[in-house]
Amino acid sequence: MAWSPHTRGVVLVAGAAIVWSTGGLIVRHVDESEWTIVFWRGAFAVLTLVTYLAIRDGRNAVALFRNMGWPGLGVAACFGAASLSFVIALQHASVATILFIQSAAPLVAGGLAWLWLKERMTWVKAATMFAALVGVGIIVSDKQATGDPLGIALSVLIMIVFALATVLVRRYSHIRMAPATCLSALWLVAVGAVMGTPASVDGTELGLLFLFGACQLGIGFILFTTGARLIPAGEAILLSLLESILAPIWVWAWPTLHEYPGDHAVVGGAIVIAAVIWNTLSEMRHIKRIAPPVE
Repeated sequence: MAWSPHTRGVVLVAGAAIVWSTGGLIVRHVDESEWTIVFWRGAFAVLTLVTYLAIRDGRNAVALFRNMGWPGLGVAACFGAASLSFVIALQHASVATILFIQSAAPLVAGGLAWLWLKERMTWVKAATMFAALVGVGIIVSDKQATGDPLGIALSVLIMIVFALATVLVRRYSHIRMAPATCLSALWLVAVGAVMGTPASVDGTELGLLFLFGACQLGIGFILFTTGARLIPAGEAILLSLLESILAPIWVWAWPTLHEYPGDHAVVGGAIVIAAVIWNTLSEMRHIKRIAPPVE
């Protein structure tokens, strides 16, 4: 029996979140500098994404790069900064800290959209933004368990640039942003080549870095962008929260890691995720109310 478009969308977006959630677990098993990891993550992601675009769009893929303009460059800069910051932050903070803070990005995007795009600001959105701020405050209050100041700062930066990328994509929805991810990965290659030592990686770690770049980043992005077009945006946000929930579980349950982020991170993360769920469900109800009836 064939799946409906909605079911395919749910499966693809949930699959993307599950794939993304393995990032911290993979990096915890790679004994290389963060810059070397950045290089190989970018290189394998570029290979995967360019292959995907070539298969899907053929000769039109080149035109997509030309037509993305400065909004695409802005999204690429955001994605590149987030990917770079994620790898470095993993050396300075727990996986849970990074993902829990990052999960507040949809709420920050709502605030930016209110300021820039003049989108409506409801009491629910304001309340959830405040709740997320409280949750992040609880997470970072236990500095010994969550990470050093650099790890916290990079986690906040990831949250901000993801929110900015979300608003850019929303504002320029007529532009295909898939090439922007390829460009962001190319920037990772350039930075990693200068700062790292890519040739020092052995066979086993190269395999892990292939998983980190080609699968966790590249295939994760392909799954998400394909599936998110088939389901409502709010539903995609809710399914994406699987990454923030599962990623800390993997590194805590893995026998050789047992990375527990601390009670503050667990409580604060729960508040942030609950705030995102509350805001998203409210937005979905509003959209359903104002949607014209189907005749």
